[in-house]
Order: sequence, then structure tokens, then C-alpha cells
Amino acid sequence: MTGQSLRAGAPFPLGASHDGEGVNFAVFSEHASRIELCLFSADGLTETARLPLRERSGPVWHGYLPGLGAGALYGYRAHGPYAPEQGHRFNHHKLLIDPYARRFAGRWRLHDALFGYDRNAAGDDLSFSTLDSAPYTPRAVVTAPGSDRSRDTRPRRNPSETVIYEAHAKGLTRLFPGLPDDIRGTYDALASGPVIEHLIRLGINAVELMPVQAFVDEPFLHARGLTNYWGYNTIGFFALEPRYAGPSGEAGFRHMVRRLHAAGIEVILDVAYNHTAEGDRLGPTLSFRGLDNASYYRLDPGQPRDYVNDTGCGNTLDLSHPFVLRMVMDSLRYWVTEMAIDGFRFDLGTVLGREDHGFSAHSGFFDAIRQDPVLAGTRLIAEPWDVGPGGYRLGEFPPEFSEWNDGYRDSVRRFWRGTPHAAQDLAGRLLGSASKFDRPGRGPQASVNMVTAHDGFTLADLTSYEHKRNHANGEDNNDGHDANHSDNCGAEGPTDDADVLARRRRRRMNLLATLFLSQGTPMLRAGDEVGHSQGGNNNAYCQDNATTWIDWQNGDAELLAFTCRLTAFRRANPVLRQTRFLHGRNRAADGLADVSWRRFDGGAMNWRDPGLQGFCLVLRGSAEAPDYAETCDAVFIAINASDRVEAAVLPDPGEGRIWQREIDTAAPVGPGATCSPGGAQTIEAHSVVAFSLTSTAGA
Repeated sequence: MTGQSLRAGAPFPLGASHDGEGVNFAVFSEHASRIELCLFSADGLTETARLPLRERSGPVWHGYLPGLGAGALYGYRAHGPYAPEQGHRFNHHKLLIDPYARRFAGRWRLHDALFGYDRNAAGDDLSFSTLDSAPYTPRAVVTAPGSDRSRDTRPRRNPSETVIYEAHAKGLTRLFPGLPDDIRGTYDALASGPVIEHLIRLGINAVELMPVQAFVDEPFLHARGLTNYWGYNTIGFFALEPRYAGPSGEAGFRHMVRRLHAAGIEVILDVAYNHTAEGDRLGPTLSFRGLDNASYYRLDPGQPRDYVNDTGCGNTLDLSHPFVLRMVMDSLRYWVTEMAIDGFRFDLGTVLGREDHGFSAHSGFFDAIRQDPVLAGTRLIAEPWDVGPGGYRLGEFPPEFSEWNDGYRDSVRRFWRGTPHAAQDLAGRLLGSASKFDRPGRGPQASVNMVTAHDGFTLADLTSYEHKRNHANGEDNNDGHDANHSDNCGAEGPTDDADVLARRRRRRMNLLATLFLSQGTPMLRAGDEVGHSQGGNNNAYCQDNATTWIDWQNGDAELLAFTCRLTAFRRANPVLRQTRFLHGRNRAADGLADVSWRRFDGGAMNWRDPGLQGFCLVLRGSAEAPDYAETCDAVFIAINASDRVEAAVLPDPGEGRIWQREIDTAAPVGPGATCSPGGAQTIEAHSVVAFSLTSTAGA
């Protein structure tokens, strides 16, 4: 192959495209003076050819190599100015991976050669490294065209019916019972019968996987003997992270998606298009920085040597640049068309809407994704904040997006912890946070409600610790959130005190019941259903061990059963998952309010009471619902966070109907019981109770 010469090729598509007779290579660089294609032997050890791409169409360099087949290993070297003060960091001594690579051969090995500057020159990134990084860099792999996805039937449902399960591919399956050892912690394990059966039993219909795009461990973690577990340090936006590939490799991921789809479960990917693994100006040169630093990244206008750091991760991708935006859009389309992914959760989503003037819901990225026919109908979920100026944007994303609602999370936690005025705040959150999301084209499902997520305490730790325990991360416990609104229920950490343990279990059930009885889209963190603890670590991003691997063997079976009961109750009662907001307006059909708030004795609420610790509400179909969506069903919810037992007076159920007690955190395993008309119902202290209407004929 070393004697083979490149032909002109084409500038589209970007990446390495195999047509059965050869490979077309196309790579973007606006500021390079020369791009070389490097080919390697089958074992990846020997660089067999270095071929300059002589054709340039606009900023795209390209060439076609006849006779090259799928499986060929390659990389790039980019020539140009090494002038950090001007934003350019070209260094042809560094082998660069293709931003469009679908697969990598080999792993990154941390070495000084990976850095564009001389790390022995007092950390000065103005110096120039002549060390060849090829021995420490994986090779991109030419892949054949994707397989036929026509047999894969994607689940289709109203967004209001979605129940999201946030999971880590390894953490969910590493210790899951009944799996062969060779697939534990892999995509193959996620496709297994026992795991899917658990998800079905739990009532899950959408799995949100933490990052599976190829990522790199940060140098500072390597120095501590740790690895990046969460994966928010992407280097390959088109490639699967190989550390979760089991015996089936990439095919295992495709099989996983098909199996989940067959079970009626959508697959959503958590993606980080806001920054890359190359870090700040002292980070390594792996791909984007070496190909065109000034185009891929937002640079400090006053000092282009430095990066805008709206992500807190050292750099920020510049999606206002058309070719960076194109890369992100191409990546999203790839995961939908080639991997059959159903949607995306965008990490630090505010970054994606940033342009020169700041955040805008009409940014180039949002406009591009909203008009894209391939992405139409996919689930789009934003983490609506970043660490830059004006970065908190909850409720401000386009109507096609749902958003992680941290306000909901904090309100629920504060209420059950007993914070003054928390009941008033919780009331609005229970109805879908209309103050944030009631905008044209948006419904309650825009609010992704959560009590916990990967970032923070698990449900068990939220009720067992008042202070984080992050010492194992090697940062002197200075990392992670301090404002957790947590409560140890009487003892910090592990305890044998039966009363404390009982309070913790009740609190967990109350938090889960609140979540699944709220309007909006519920998201459950994997492992919370069995009470998994991380020992108080609320930032376990670098703990790839028993801290984060869900302990199924010692899980709380009663908590799991109760969680299943909650999801079943939500599924059976559409008034808990409405597509219109509830504002207490009277319905045309019967004149009843779509939501009414009551004291336990049936009287009017006193919302001015700062010590309010409980209330009741009646939910009916929204007054804004069209006639074809009208319903006569109702749910009565009683929430009591006080120390006293209350007697709740239920409203008149109407002729031929009766209230039935379905959910009770004080009796989580008891059967539902019908309620005599006119009789007060006991609501135990620190409990949540939900009643539904049923006909007397079926009671």
C-alpha cells in the first residue's frame, strides 16, 4: 500500500468512507497548511505510509485511496503555525484521531508525547514538543457501511407516558444476578433477559444511558490511580466507548438496542457536545486541537491562548462555527440512523445555545436540530445550565426539548427535610412547574422530574448523610455539591438503630411517591429502587468500583416492590401524566376544578403558614384538554410530613363510584382498600397516600 497514490476524492461525507473499492478520506481544517493521512499496519505498530491530502474544497481536505478496505488503521498529522497567542496549536509530531472515526484500535497511554508543548519546560505551553505521539495514540479504524436497521421497530408513545431510568452501562450490570461473568458490565449485559425483565417489572419505558461515546481518562485522575467512570470527557463523537464492549463488541450495542426496543423500551444517550477531552491550554493534543484549535473551540477574545470555559472542563466547543455544528449534527444523525437511538440528553445544554452574544433559544444549534428531518421525533432533553455567565436557563429551551428540573429536585428534598415554606414551593412542582414550563407548545412533560441523578447523593445516601463523603476522589472532600438538602434521619451514615432505619425507609418511599405522583416526566436513578448506597460519595465520577456498581444482592426488596407499585399506579391513572397544565379552572364537562387543594379536614388551604407540613389535592382532567381527551377519573393525594396522624376527608366520589386507597407509604405492601363514603381516612405521620376513583360495581 505504501506505493499506492491518492486520487482526488470528494469533500463529502466527512470521515473515512468505504465504498467497496477503496476509501474516501475527508477532514476539516480551516487554518492548516498541510494535512497528511497516516496509514498503519494491521497490528497498528508500524506507520506504513504518510500521504498528503492534496485536494482542498473550502476548508475540507480530501483524497481517495483505491484498494483500501474496511479494517484499515489510520490517523492524521496537521501542519500549520504553532502560535498559541494567536489561537493556533498545530504540531505535526502529533498523530491525530479523525473526529468522524467510528471505531478505534488500541487505547490512549498517557505520555508527555501526547502534549503539543514540552511538559518539561516549566509547564509552558508556548514551547514546542518534537516527541512523536503515535506510539501512545489509538488508530482510527475504517468501517464498512452500517447494517440494515429495518427489522428494528422503535417504541412509539406519547411523551407524557415516559418513565426514564438513568443508568450506567457498567454500574447497572456489573453485579446484576444471573448473568454470565464474561458479559458483566457490558452492552451485552444490558441486552440480557434478567436485566430487561427487571426494567419491565419496574415499569421503565426509556433507559437513559450515561456517556457511551468514546472518552479519555483525565491526566489528573491517572496521577491519582483513578479513572473516569461517568464518561463526560468525550474524544470520539461517533465511536462507542470500548471499555463496555463485551464478547460481541459493537454488535453487542446494536443487539442491546434491538432487544430493548422489542421490550417497548426507548434508548436515550447522555451526550456531551459542550467540550472535549483535550482540556485547557495545558491539556493533550489528541484531535481537534491539532486539526484546527481556533475553529473547534471558543477562545478568549482578549487572549486566544486561553479557552472560554463555560463548561468548567477546560474548554468549550464552538457550535457557532458551521463545521463544528455540522460535526455535532452529523454525530446525532449517525446515532439515530446507524445505532437506532431514540433520543439524547444534552449535558450542560446551555453551552449548545451559546453564540457570541450569549445564550439564545434561537441559536444555530437549536434551529438546526429543530428542522432536521432525521432527528424529528427523537427525544431531546437538556441539562439547562452551564457554569458560564447567565448559564442557568431552566424553562427557556425550545418546545421540542424537555429539561432536567433541579428546582423540582430541591423542592421535594426541602419539603421532606422540613424546611420552612417548602410546602408552598412543592405545590407548584407537583403540577409540572408551570411557572417555568407553561409556554406555547410546551406541556408538563417538559419538566423532567428527579429526586436524584448520577450527580449527587443516591436516594439511600440522601436519607443517611447530611454531609458528603468524597475523600476517595483524592480532592480532600472539596469536590461535589455541599447544598444537598439531605437528612440523615437521626444518625450519620451506617447504623443499627431500628428507629433510624425505619425513618430512612419511610423517607425514601415518600420521596419516590412524590416523584411518581407529580405531573411531568419522572426519572429514576438506577439502583435507587433497591436502596443502593455510595457510602456518602455525592460525586463518584471517578469510582469504577463497588462504590458505584449497584449492589443488587443486598438490595431492599420491599422498596423495589413499592417502586413497581408506584409506576403501575401512575400508568393506570392518566390524570397523573397529563399533557396540559392544571390551573384550578373549572371543567366544561362537569364544572369541577381540574385541581383543588384542601386541608385534611376538607377546608380551604392557608398557604401563608410558613410551617405548613401537609395538604391534600384532587386531580382531574385538565380544563384545557380537548373534548376527545376528557376524563371523569380523579386521584386524591394526601401528603403529611408532620409528626401527627391526620384524618383526611375525601370529596364526594359521585353516584356509583367510590374512592380506593392504592398507595400508602405507611403500609407499602398492603392491598388497596375501598373507602366508605363520608368517612375520614387516616393519614399516618410522615406519609403519602393516594386514592383513585373506581365504580362500586368493581369495588
